[in-house]
Amino acid sequence: MAASQKVLVLDFGAQYGQLIARRVRDLHVYSEIVAGDSPAADIEAMEPSALILSGGPASVYAEDAPEIDPAIFELGVPVLGFCYGHQIMASTLGGQVAHVEVGEYGPASIERERESRLLNATPLKQTVWMSHRDAVSSAPAGFTVTSSTEACPVASMEDHQRRLYSTQFHPEVRHTECGEQILSNFLFDICGLEPSWTMESIVEAKVAEIRERVGDARVILALSGGVDSSVVAALCARAIGPRLTCVFINHGLLRKNEPEQVEEIFSSQFDVDFVHVHAEERYAALLAGVVDPEEKRRIIGTQFWEEFFAVAQRTGGVRFLAQGTIYPDIIESGARKTGGRAATIKSHHNLIPFPEGVSFDLIEPLDHFFKDEVRELGLQLGLPGHIVYRQPFPGPGLAIRIIGAVDAEKLAILKDADAIVREELDAYNERLFRQTGERNSAHSCWQYFAVLPDIRSVGVMGDERTYGRPVILRAVESTDAMTADWARLPYDVLAHISSRIVAEVGGVNRVAYDITSKPPATIEWE
Repeated sequence: MAASQKVLVLDFGAQYGQLIARRVRDLHVYSEIVAGDSPAADIEAMEPSALILSGGPASVYAEDAPEIDPAIFELGVPVLGFCYGHQIMASTLGGQVAHVEVGEYGPASIERERESRLLNATPLKQTVWMSHRDAVSSAPAGFTVTSSTEACPVASMEDHQRRLYSTQFHPEVRHTECGEQILSNFLFDICGLEPSWTMESIVEAKVAEIRERVGDARVILALSGGVDSSVVAALCARAIGPRLTCVFINHGLLRKNEPEQVEEIFSSQFDVDFVHVHAEERYAALLAGVVDPEEKRRIIGTQFWEEFFAVAQRTGGVRFLAQGTIYPDIIESGARKTGGRAATIKSHHNLIPFPEGVSFDLIEPLDHFFKDEVRELGLQLGLPGHIVYRQPFPGPGLAIRIIGAVDAEKLAILKDADAIVREELDAYNERLFRQTGERNSAHSCWQYFAVLPDIRSVGVMGDERTYGRPVILRAVESTDAMTADWARLPYDVLAHISSRIVAEVGGVNRVAYDITSKPPATIEWE
């Protein structure tokens, strides 16, 4: 992402590394994450406007502690350090870091000095978020101590002349009551940046970037109908129009009405070459009698690429393959783009089984965006809300939400039951949004769906004994899918969902609710 203003977050293994970058972007300044041990020459080549040194779990005196190139402090770029970043700044520049007898974890009260550029416009006493057992005991020469706690003599320090600032606490977390003001002071008052990184400017920049790179060539995209691929399609459509071919492979395993929604949007609202591949029957034959979930995944994945490349080979002049890779994919795979270093593509990209003699250049226009930024981009590009706010959905689709073999009867039951679950919990989330003003409030359901197990149970319906199928409801609260807790849905919501499924979906006589968190369970069942 070409940006005239760029804040680099040097990551030393912090649990809040991504959060720092997000908070900077929330203030409309572009930020990227790079490795904390990047050479100063690499950092300088990226032409940053400012640097932020993240926290980290290590002690600066540990044998394997992350190191920083001391020349980074000589680049003349403003630097702000948090926690480990605070300590490594101090130790590198001649200060002292000591192991304290009493650590600080969670909320702590700091008292600040009246003169502090970083803490300007914040109270003299305020609550911050700490997480440390080491602390700076003596600031380096040239630094002024600007705040302290009972356990931490140097809770923050600054050197105006060299534009170096640091805090032992974490301004990036919401628990630090004036954290946003502190970040704002650094970005705008100290660094002199402008809050110019907006969705409108981002769309313009990305569209121009795609046009320049593609030129007169054609681009092909595997369109799933999910958020990421849909936003990539909308971006490319604005950039190159009908020279984009969107290949939508309908394996018959999508949720109810989704194929029709995807076709309507991308064949009528966007000027692209939309190819709807009806592969339902081919998938049904391949999956007949297959019980093992990994075998299902293998069959579905292999057939997907066969279907996709059959279209690609019929489409002339295709040079580029567009993909919906987003920034967390890059970060979590260890692919950190730094000046002078080759970026790696996350591992599953390398597993695309290109047929012999077939190759494409890769376009990943979302590879430096977080998920909620992707959603904002989608809205800016005119995508409807039911696409932009669509919850995660596995590539193999409903095949891995049907426990056991997949057949037409089970698919019909699950599609109908799942549609009821989504309709009711969509409405539940919307009610919470109206009450709280937050799209993802504390008790919003993050992901929710129905599962069809390979069992039957006895029931009584209309004074008759039934031997029908149970449906399992799964609903979780999460922010990133790394961990998840089962959603504490109101009893009346659960009761209404259960009543509707049993009344409206033939062959179902029981509804159960999965109340297992991740870990120990996963969100999906297979």
